[in-house]
Amino acid sequence: MVVPESQEKMYYPPVDLQRNAHVPDFNSYLVMYKKSLENPEAFWREVADEFFWKKPATGPMLQHNFDMTKGNIFVNCMEGAKTNMCYNVLDRHVKEGKLGEKVAYYWEGNSPDHHMTITYRQLLSHVCRCANVLKQMGVKRGDRVSIYLPMIPELIVTMLACARIGAVHSIVFAGFSSESLCERIMDAQSSVLVTADGVYRGEKLINLKQISDEALEKCREKGSSGVTTCLVIKHQAQRTRTGTLCNKLQTPWDSERDVWWDEVMRDSPDECEPEWVDAEDPLFILYTSGSTGKPKGVVHTVAGYLLYTSLTFRYVFDHQPDDVYWCTADIGWITGHSYITYGPLANGATGVLFEGLPVHPHVGRFWEIIEKYKVTKFYTAPTAIRLLMKYGQEPLRKYDLSSLRILGTVGEPINPEAWRWYHEVVGQGRCPVVDTFWQTETGGHVLTPLPAATPLKPGSATFPFFGVEPAILNEHGEELEGVAEGYLVFRKPWPGIMRTIYKNQERFENTYFKKFPGFYVTGDGCRRDKDGYYWITGRIDDMLNVSGHLMSTAEVEAALMLHPSVSEAAVVSRPHKVKGECLYCFVTLKDGKEFNCKLVEDLKRLVREKIGPIATPDFIQNAPALPKTRSGKIMRRILRQIARNEKDLGDLSTLADPKVVEVLFNQRSEAAA
Repeated sequence: MVVPESQEKMYYPPVDLQRNAHVPDFNSYLVMYKKSLENPEAFWREVADEFFWKKPATGPMLQHNFDMTKGNIFVNCMEGAKTNMCYNVLDRHVKEGKLGEKVAYYWEGNSPDHHMTITYRQLLSHVCRCANVLKQMGVKRGDRVSIYLPMIPELIVTMLACARIGAVHSIVFAGFSSESLCERIMDAQSSVLVTADGVYRGEKLINLKQISDEALEKCREKGSSGVTTCLVIKHQAQRTRTGTLCNKLQTPWDSERDVWWDEVMRDSPDECEPEWVDAEDPLFILYTSGSTGKPKGVVHTVAGYLLYTSLTFRYVFDHQPDDVYWCTADIGWITGHSYITYGPLANGATGVLFEGLPVHPHVGRFWEIIEKYKVTKFYTAPTAIRLLMKYGQEPLRKYDLSSLRILGTVGEPINPEAWRWYHEVVGQGRCPVVDTFWQTETGGHVLTPLPAATPLKPGSATFPFFGVEPAILNEHGEELEGVAEGYLVFRKPWPGIMRTIYKNQERFENTYFKKFPGFYVTGDGCRRDKDGYYWITGRIDDMLNVSGHLMSTAEVEAALMLHPSVSEAAVVSRPHKVKGECLYCFVTLKDGKEFNCKLVEDLKRLVREKIGPIATPDFIQNAPALPKTRSGKIMRRILRQIARNEKDLGDLSTLADPKVVEVLFNQRSEAAA
């Protein structure tokens, strides 16, 4: 790899950013990258030396096996070491780093009237009190705690309280349905659920407690009643100015199980000795969609995740002590775990925690917040950028965005048009855009530019992060050199990679390591250009990326099939100007059933109830029959082309009945005129 020189327009790092940068130019990146691959022991040991270890590691920094033919797949980081995540991200700063009075978070609620400032010392005090509450409830090291909360400070308090006592948090995005919540509580076998009475999303009031109760009722019906305590937070928006609860929500209550947060936190002591856990103890489980439809509980462990989120945050956002950093993601996704909570706090950063929507109460809300807190580093999703592009430059002109230094994107590849708008309009042409590629499974960034070092190409995730060794394979598992397109895989682990699927090592090995022994398989397609830049081309399995959220077609199909009129369903993606991809569904009805507007609405509602609003289909088309091979396999490639109205279908020789295709094209216009 040499310093890139290309015929295409490249965007070079601003000189003033390079002056104090952690990685000040491309040659520095190359030297550090080489060291991280050739001497990972020394590279990661140096990172670990910044943190507190109750007991040092007895084994090497990293051990692994990625080849199923040689035995079980495993990754170990710092075997024998003992530490505590919460101590390293809070106590270390307050007690050793003298950062107690530094702001950890500026919380900005759904309504601009709701905001709060929380220092590192205050956060530590709240976390200790919550940790004592959880201990009081019988939560011990290794126990699972499910958290179903909006973007409020108590969400961060609860996850860190779990980490403090060695419990494993399992956060469920508060937009998921009761069915999805139930499934995740049951899989994790949680003993405690933490939720809130309700939350406003824009103008809409959502009764979270009611959804939680429905989920717990479903758990009971399915023979699992593991949750003995439900800890309920009164949301700020539900209080009147005097602090009493306003009565817009009828909060259902089970006095044997439900406990108000305020009541138990009030008298809880604000000191709590951390539980010193093993480096490879689980820190959290986070569920991600699986291509079979059943979500996978991705397990991340303490030491490796600490090292990796800390280092990626510092280098990718070139973190400086006076930064105000804002990641707009929800903590219910991996981006919020790694780059709102753990990575920033490990670096003693000041962050913005935002509960609201980009267009509420007006379309300039993001820009208003950047001006209000003088945000220097801003990390958001391409889907948000495309949404805000629709409103043009006018809303931005009202605000001062001159504090911005670095912009970032996450969740899906960003199209060059949106990249350029983000760079030129939001960043005023002076802020590098770090287009980060990674997954729930990788724990942190794996392909990413470094803002002061990497010349940028709009739409490319550029180069691997330190310790990450990508390869591109063809269908036969042969490695492709130079300019190539194929399966993106990784040759060896980095500290933050997932360790297993909760209670299902076999699924873990089959999903990520079976296809190409010796490699971690991402499930994404990728091309490498003549300058060595990597470009993510999208999923190559039956997964969809809608607004940066990964979703399995099988999961949506299963929900559609629950309708009594539907005999068969197939779901594919279709490009969408704002969301990147959207859901296009083909449904075959049972004999005598009629396809009409009411059915379409019923099906959309069913998907919302089973999975959540993020999975609502954009298009549902009547399909008298589906294109299948002679062996009965649905040909999704053809359905994708029909959804996109692409008439050149290529080879149809394997189709059992080619006439099906013509019928589907004729029906198409009604669904997607």
